Amino acid sequence: MNVSHLLLAALLLGMTGMAHAEGTPVADSGRFVFREIKLGAATHRYAVWLPPGHAAQKHWPALVFLHGSGECGTDGVKQTHVGLPAWLVKQPERWPFVVVMPQKPVEEQEWEEQEALVRATLEASTKEFGIDAKRVALTGMSQGGHGAWYLGARDSARWRALVPVCGYGRARTVGKRVAGLPVWAFHGLKDDVVNPQDARDIVAEIQRVRSARGLDPAGAKLTLYPDANHNSWDSAYSEPELPGWLIEHTRAR
Repeated sequence: MNVSHLLLAALLLGMTGMAHAEGTPVADSGRFVFREIKLGAATHRYAVWLPPGHAAQKHWPALVFLHGSGECGTDGVKQTHVGLPAWLVKQPERWPFVVVMPQKPVEEQEWEEQEALVRATLEASTKEFGIDAKRVALTGMSQGGHGAWYLGARDSARWRALVPVCGYGRARTVGKRVAGLPVWAFHGLKDDVVNPQDARDIVAEIQRVRSARGLDPAGAKLTLYPDANHNSWDSAYSEPELPGWLIEHTRAR
């Protein structure tokens, strides 16, 4: 981590009243910490949210948050500005999870092309911050919503639940592969970037497969916002019932 990155992170966290770049808490209200990991010749920076009362020796449930195209980069900080991370700062008491936030370097790649990065940041965070590897849910917005659908489909055994927000994908590719997982998807009906029909089709296919397997189709649900454009993430992550839904689906078994 270079000096300019440290200064940027310190400024960001000082402005939110949370912590400095190494994560020393100002108050027990949750905090971001910043880390880096090497994959081959490349160094990737990522962020982790530690909730109020965090202690690394405990077995914490966790969320992996995949950002959208606008937060791509290599600073390791930009992905903490938008979507779920913003609501962690606003309402930390509602989110009793360690939240792992990898950063995709370039917009031109999809998240499934960075699957190794997602796995590596989650595994490193699991070891350092006391995550229970059997209690991890996956969420993302826009390009990250697509990532939630596709990484969920590629390795459904890794996740306890999926929360894709304004994501895109093919119903036939995703539906049968995630049908065993609890799913709550969100989309704005006025979205002119990602067609909300993708979310409708994927959730309908999951429900169809669940019914065929004797599972409750209500285990996959979709919330549509009639007046929301592409930014449906603020509505989604401020949903009163979403944190409780995630808590329920990441309980210890």
